[in-house]
Amino acid sequence: MQNSDCQREDNLKLAVAIILLTVGVLSFGDALIKKVSADLVLWQIFVLRSVLAVPILVAVVRIWYPSVRLMPRVPKWTLVRSLMLVLMWVVYYASLPHIPLSIAASAYYTLPIFITLFSAVFIGERVGVIGWFAVGIGFCGVVLIIKPAADGFNAYAALPLISAMLYALAMIVTRTKCRSEHPLILAGALNVSFVLIGLVATATLSLFPSGAGGSTFLSGNWTPIGNEEMIAVGLLAVAVLVASVGTSIAYQIGRSSVVATFDFSYVGFAVVWGFLFFSEVPDLLSFCGMTMIVIAGLISVSRQA
Repeated sequence: MQNSDCQREDNLKLAVAIILLTVGVLSFGDALIKKVSADLVLWQIFVLRSVLAVPILVAVVRIWYPSVRLMPRVPKWTLVRSLMLVLMWVVYYASLPHIPLSIAASAYYTLPIFITLFSAVFIGERVGVIGWFAVGIGFCGVVLIIKPAADGFNAYAALPLISAMLYALAMIVTRTKCRSEHPLILAGALNVSFVLIGLVATATLSLFPSGAGGSTFLSGNWTPIGNEEMIAVGLLAVAVLVASVGTSIAYQIGRSSVVATFDFSYVGFAVVWGFLFFSEVPDLLSFCGMTMIVIAGLISVSRQA
């Protein structure tokens, strides 16, 4: 991969602030997904939240950025990025009804390891000993939270690992091939992809319905929604807007391996939402893990400075 499309200047402090806000909102949305997974189907959530998000994105572009084209400058790579991210969310969300949010988040946040590896392999970023040390500390913090020997680990815990690989690849594409794209256009393309894939999946499942008792978060029929579900869908639309725009900006203006270290804060947010939504109380090891993740982020920023 070449950096021919890279036109935005780096701004590390802004990238870090944006990624922290983004993962906080994104983790809230994921907790909400887990909470409503018993009532709504994943494809229904995809379609409804993005149908709300797309017109907002178009309106913002037209009002505040009238010179920005709605069509991407690099349609092929924008499509590749969007499909990677949609598949990433499908795989991750598929795990949420089956494992605790903190376990899913911790397994998923092996992603900086993959981002660092892919950055070195595909775009030649030099990580250095201190950079690898910071990522190593962050990974050890995740291990303290995930506690591999815990009985909460099951086959579904492998799904967040697959999601981490897909996310890492999508962020490398963002920095190398989509860096010149306006973040709102990337966000719009992602949400359009959510709608299209959600509709295709729904149509396919209607042609090949599951047998009796086979209705699940992935394969069930759309369900009627009331006021509470509509509020949840509205909040999810806000979350996906913030997440899709924020992630695009952060990885366009910040070095991948550094921004990825602060992506670890998702784990801390997940612990908080897990307690508030599902009464999951983290133990001492989990708090130690969160502290190690913060230390890893500080080391990474000091190295960059």
